[in-house]
Amino acid sequence: MIIEPRVRGFICTTAHPAGCARNVADQIAYVRRQGELAACPKRVAVLGCSTGYGLATRIVATFAGGADTIGVSFEREPTETRTASAGWYNNRAFEAQASNSGRPALTLEGDAFSDAMKASFIDAVRERFGQIDLLVYSLAAPSRTDPDTGQTWRSSIKAIGEPVQAKTLNTETGEVLEASLAPASEEEAAATVAVMGGDDWKRWIDQLRAAGVLAPGFRTLNYTYIGSEHTWPIYWKGTLGRAKADIDQKAEAIRGQLGEDAARIVALKAVVTQASSAIPMVPLYGTVLFKVMKAMGLHEGCIEQIDRLFRTRLGSDAALDEAGRLRLDDWELSDAVQAEVSRRWPLLTTQTLADLADLPEYRTQFLRLFGFGVAGVDYAADADPRVVPA
Repeated sequence: MIIEPRVRGFICTTAHPAGCARNVADQIAYVRRQGELAACPKRVAVLGCSTGYGLATRIVATFAGGADTIGVSFEREPTETRTASAGWYNNRAFEAQASNSGRPALTLEGDAFSDAMKASFIDAVRERFGQIDLLVYSLAAPSRTDPDTGQTWRSSIKAIGEPVQAKTLNTETGEVLEASLAPASEEEAAATVAVMGGDDWKRWIDQLRAAGVLAPGFRTLNYTYIGSEHTWPIYWKGTLGRAKADIDQKAEAIRGQLGEDAARIVALKAVVTQASSAIPMVPLYGTVLFKVMKAMGLHEGCIEQIDRLFRTRLGSDAALDEAGRLRLDDWELSDAVQAEVSRRWPLLTTQTLADLADLPEYRTQFLRLFGFGVAGVDYAADADPRVVPA
């Protein structure tokens, strides 16, 4: 079948197996060009391993750091007439490349929030690794079922308190719009913390610790985004901000159990993800930010960010912010970048968007998430959605 992108709003319902495989290969090639990592944990677990920052972490750890990895992600399998999720293809392309390099990788696909998956993970670690040295938490999901109560929580990305007047972007039409965004109820805010806060992260660490599969000197990282004042009304000062505060608290609790350097939150820069595409204000901010950072030679995608993290921030002497976080959003939040974004922000309209922002780059990066628009792929060729090409 000929596989084409089917996009509705911020959702793409198809993925291209050859495009996803090539995208993985391109990221591996980038990491190899940077050279080997002198010091890297050798048994690395990544929760949320199949796309974005999670996939980049497995690639850097394996192909620069010489690590063996185990990953967890929730995927949709293909059928004869329907494509899989992009992550399903990414996982298999990564595993094939890792195996060819002598680093066989193990991926568990299922609900990472469930205790059943945690138990399967523990069994797999005992069998394949004995213990793990590093666990990276990079999960993003709209809902979570509490293993203790069976209650399913659904997140709401909203402001808190008063309605917010905000500029938003229709990424399909290129229209810049003014919108009034309703605030969350306390119930919605609490549900967002339950889904996106630190409870599941700490639950993983508690169960792995009890099972004895954390190696001496074990460390864990939780990937987050803070952003700038342009997105704070709906992001950092909204329901997501409450979830981030909960992650900070859980990091402190883990450090209290395992040691001062055991748990760190890593603040990363804005990139295009399916999740971020659904957050009001964020796509518009991203289109402006990308244009500014590209002009200044500072633009990074997921693989560049994670490669820089492993090479410059994982040592014990790495600088921390006042909350004990590792900051990889330093280039995004630099005075020069934010001053130029702030200059452009009030000037943004549908008519000025092409001059002030880079919507084509945003659209390109969005489609690449699903294996489309990748150089070197013949999209006119017949493809079997059940097969990931070498």
